[in-house]
Amino acid sequence: VILIHLLAPLPGMQKGQAKGKTEKQTIKTANANLQQPSQVLASKSMLESKGKLHAASRAPRRKGEDGFQGINEEGENTWAVQAKTIMKPDDQLQLSEQALKEEITRVLNADNPHAPSNIVRFNFKERVFKQISTIDHLSFHFTLDSNLLHNESEEGKKQLAKKEGRDGESEDEEEGEGAKEDKGTGEEPEGGAKSTGTKKLLRNQFNFSERASQTLNNPLRSRETTTEPPPRATFSANANQMEIFDAYVENLTEQAKAKEKKTPKSAVGGTSRDEKRSTSSELQSDDITKVAKSAKIMERMVNQNIFDEISQDFKYYDDPADEFKEGLGTLLPLWRFRYDKARKMAVTALCWNPLYKDLYVVGHGSYDFTNQGNGLICYHSLKNPSYPEYVFQVDSGVMSLDIHQEHPHLVAVGLYDGTVAVYTLKDKTSSNPLYRSTAKTGKHTDPVWQVCWQKNNLDGNINFYSVSSDGRVVNWSLVKNELQYQDTVKLEIPGSVVEGPEGTKNPAVGSGTAIAFNPMTDHLFIVGTEEGKIYKCSKAYTGHFLGIYEAHHTAVQALRWNPFHQNVFASCGADWTVKIWDHSRKDPMFTFDLNSMVGDIAWAPYCSTVFAAVTMDGKVHVFDLSINKYEPLCVQSVIQKKHTKLTHVVFNPSYPVLIVGDDRGCIISLKLSPNLRKALQEKNSTRESEVAKMEKLVTFVKEPLLEKEVQPTTAS
Repeated sequence: VILIHLLAPLPGMQKGQAKGKTEKQTIKTANANLQQPSQVLASKSMLESKGKLHAASRAPRRKGEDGFQGINEEGENTWAVQAKTIMKPDDQLQLSEQALKEEITRVLNADNPHAPSNIVRFNFKERVFKQISTIDHLSFHFTLDSNLLHNESEEGKKQLAKKEGRDGESEDEEEGEGAKEDKGTGEEPEGGAKSTGTKKLLRNQFNFSERASQTLNNPLRSRETTTEPPPRATFSANANQMEIFDAYVENLTEQAKAKEKKTPKSAVGGTSRDEKRSTSSELQSDDITKVAKSAKIMERMVNQNIFDEISQDFKYYDDPADEFKEGLGTLLPLWRFRYDKARKMAVTALCWNPLYKDLYVVGHGSYDFTNQGNGLICYHSLKNPSYPEYVFQVDSGVMSLDIHQEHPHLVAVGLYDGTVAVYTLKDKTSSNPLYRSTAKTGKHTDPVWQVCWQKNNLDGNINFYSVSSDGRVVNWSLVKNELQYQDTVKLEIPGSVVEGPEGTKNPAVGSGTAIAFNPMTDHLFIVGTEEGKIYKCSKAYTGHFLGIYEAHHTAVQALRWNPFHQNVFASCGADWTVKIWDHSRKDPMFTFDLNSMVGDIAWAPYCSTVFAAVTMDGKVHVFDLSINKYEPLCVQSVIQKKHTKLTHVVFNPSYPVLIVGDDRGCIISLKLSPNLRKALQEKNSTRESEVAKMEKLVTFVKEPLLEKEVQPTTAS
């Protein structure tokens, strides 16, 4: 739309002068201008030259000034007001007044129109691919990474020097200009001093002095630790439709396999919660193994900080009172190990790992035969007292276990229902045993009280022995994927007969409770029974016993061969006694009454004359026969609650530490004071010296016995 405005007539102009003619001429001029748009868009200078455009700043001319009266040569009034003419294109949309008055609101946002809205990513929580709801609309048009330089670095000094050079040049130019101005004016400064071309800095006319005070700041102290950076690995992958489809297919096949595994178990009697958890853990494709090692190290560091005082005591503390207590010692309590799921279970077995000296395995079960349930196998470490390293859940109570000396990842387990099983640490994801006995493969009918690994047999197969209350001593061999058994000894009580069905008489069978193999003589072993007898047996003679010891009045709780002397072993029973035997004689060498039922005994691995025993009243007894042959060097109660019974004890093979377990599922670690581990402090202590020390005791006991035997013969 083109609007043409004509200015109003000047004041003083005659009214009605050539009015009609002016209006007609105005319309003609407008039409002519519309037909020739190039003239309308003429430059400002052309219009001014013709006198048709007057700027607002130009003063209005009066009537009679320079003979101007607002009428051009053609007699037209150039100051008359021209009507507005609106030009519309032919294709313009015709709207009604209501449509024109309608308000249309549009909201402008900063969303990126090119941002993808169908991104799909894998949700690790729900194990499915999901579309992302939030879309990133931020887009970078330009980025520039900047660098910070230290002022004292070479590059920083160069840049500062360049900057100072430029500032100096600009100051020199200003000084030169000032000098030129002084020369041009010819003025001299006050006092007759001539200008030297440099600007003198004028100080403040007032006598001003700046005073500042600052408080003393404490000196900063920093402590820094440099660690090696952890190894890093860059992982990247691209996912397309084919890979996503393959992942879905693979997941479906795994689910189908899991259902197939569940169907036979559900037909027999349903799956347990533990099996369901194991199958769900197998389905998880979350690869946590990448951070498992780092998380374990971090957990151990946190525990080391929490139990820092105990760690310092474990490494450096020795009881200074031992210097003033000749022949007496103490036990320093260290860490306590607990597992929440084993609080109501008793510690039924303890065994140290021969390869990792800080790792030991615990068996949890119940000695209350009226309250039996599931069992647990827990691996604990001295580096992490808060939680076990590995846990295996068993469908029956664990009564005994043992770790293989050459293959530390294998552990043999005896259960309350008569089953023996072999677990491995190589398969940490599965809680199922590697081998397991059944009724078809010679399973025991009563609880298995002890298992013990042995050297490989003649066929080169790994094997172990087990003893049970059913009177059988069985040898188990690991052959390919099955567990083969062979009955070694049947504990028949000589001279006793039991009537069977239809009047038959069968020999009475003793109930085995403990077994121990001679560490120097492989074929020799001893078996303890509930009747209090100890049978000396051999692998080569399975038909009869080599000897029978009338050891205890009640059940034999534990048997332990001396690790240094091949003829000496120890036994403990429920009749409150601990006895030291020489297997070549029928009578014990030493007998100790502990005033309570003895749960377990253990020889020290560093000395042939030191052993420890635990009793049901919560006390630990430590003996050293080379120092005192009649009383223990240490009797100490280690329980926190009354009526807590200690069940097992075992020495660490490397450190001066022993661990004891109770009937509440707690394991307590104790450090021996210097008086209880003098053999470790002796520099000349060797295996031969320890054997000689025990041999001295054996001969000391044998001589009075020989004198008693010789006296009647001489009298006769």
